[in-house]
Amino acid sequence: MQHPLSLYNTLTRRKDPFVPVHEPFVGMYLCGPTVYSEAHVGNARGPVVFDVLARYLRHLGYTVRYVRNITDVGHLEGDTDEGEDKISKMARARQLEPMQVAESYANRYHRHMEVLGCTPPDIEPRASGHITEQIGMIEEIMANGFAYEVNGSVYFDVPAYNQQHNYGKLSGRVVEELLSGTRDNLAGQDEKRSPLDFALWKRADERHLMRWPSPWGEGFPGWHLECSAMGRKYLGAEFDIHGGGLDLMFPHHECEIAQSQASHSHTDEARVWFHNNMITVNGQKMSKSVGNFITISQLFAGDHALLTQAYSPMTARFFLLQAHYRSTVDITDDALQAAAKGYRKLMNGLRQITRLNLPEGTERAADTAAADAELRKLVADCYVGLNDDLNTARAIAGLFNLLRKFNGYYNQPVTLAQVGEAALTEATEAYRTLVQDILGLRDEPRANAEELLGLTLQFYTEAKSAKDYAKVDVIRAALKEQGILVKDTKAGVDWAYEE
Repeated sequence: MQHPLSLYNTLTRRKDPFVPVHEPFVGMYLCGPTVYSEAHVGNARGPVVFDVLARYLRHLGYTVRYVRNITDVGHLEGDTDEGEDKISKMARARQLEPMQVAESYANRYHRHMEVLGCTPPDIEPRASGHITEQIGMIEEIMANGFAYEVNGSVYFDVPAYNQQHNYGKLSGRVVEELLSGTRDNLAGQDEKRSPLDFALWKRADERHLMRWPSPWGEGFPGWHLECSAMGRKYLGAEFDIHGGGLDLMFPHHECEIAQSQASHSHTDEARVWFHNNMITVNGQKMSKSVGNFITISQLFAGDHALLTQAYSPMTARFFLLQAHYRSTVDITDDALQAAAKGYRKLMNGLRQITRLNLPEGTERAADTAAADAELRKLVADCYVGLNDDLNTARAIAGLFNLLRKFNGYYNQPVTLAQVGEAALTEATEAYRTLVQDILGLRDEPRANAEELLGLTLQFYTEAKSAKDYAKVDVIRAALKEQGILVKDTKAGVDWAYEE
């Protein structure tokens, strides 16, 4: 089972043909949200891109197991094991239980992913539900001599690990350079032997709300550990693709590889490390820490100073896919409006391809080979884009080229005589598959049902005043088919749901 799909691997710094570890099965892991606040638009790019990758792999015939985690414990304010757990901090500020905070934002995240057209992952593990697996992995790392315990906390020993392995193999960082950039002392981190060491387990002080028993006392797991432990549990010691935003490459993903190599797994965790680039605002990375972010809810409502209008979920999805996933995308009102137009063009195409019919009495040409070949090449070009490192931008450009050909047929139906019926059917089915099943774009009716109903009742009233009872009956019957009853009252025309 061989397919022409190639993917860029951050670990090898090159684009290679995709070859699964256990063909035809594919294991995929995407770093999910830390559920202490609402996700912003930049946080949606990874799930949308990874959703298209999963859809395309399934289209190619692979059996995919897609895992996306929920971080509901262990992610501190600073990536250097400083500060408070983000969820605990929010819970304390709002006087809630930490799991109330986590559940609230996880539910909101799920709603947003659903309307963005993201297929739910096959497994969605939570860090808090896999403490046993994380403790077990820590014990392996300690047994192998790459971690140490101090005052109830356990730290990964980066210098010891780097003597036998390469800490920095993913990100290109060099340990000596990293050390030269750190402070000479370890003020506030005096438990660590090296500034580069990171927490596998943190002792919980008396103020910490989320804690579990462990061989080292009550505490909670480190942020990097959860993905290594849960990825291994559900996908094996080595799996196919690990995805996430480019900002997670260091330290998060670098630490994941170190943990997996230092445990009894002895692997780089994933064969392909797949990183999507950032969303920027005026050239600057969208980030909660910078404060220049637009939440997903704000985008859908148009409730932000940078936005002049609301943008639908499918417009947002198209916007995120119209650039190659390894390119940055700058979010502007103009770019979103252009995305809305592009999305609607593709939707109009879905309607149009159902109406491509050879006019009655027109005979098909005896030789359609040239036109058939042209049409099939337009389809193939779309797949060339997808096979070339999931280049959705190129695939979408190919779809617009195909759509122009369909537009020509639609505007001049007689030209359909030049193309064979089989080639046309293949092309229209491919268009539908690419748009809906692979890119995951679905039609969002723009009509307001209440306004349309009001307009219909206005036509009903006018027909009744004109004593056009035939039209009155037609309108009544049409609405009744939709479960709507027209009610003539002394106050005027009204409606009710049929009971």
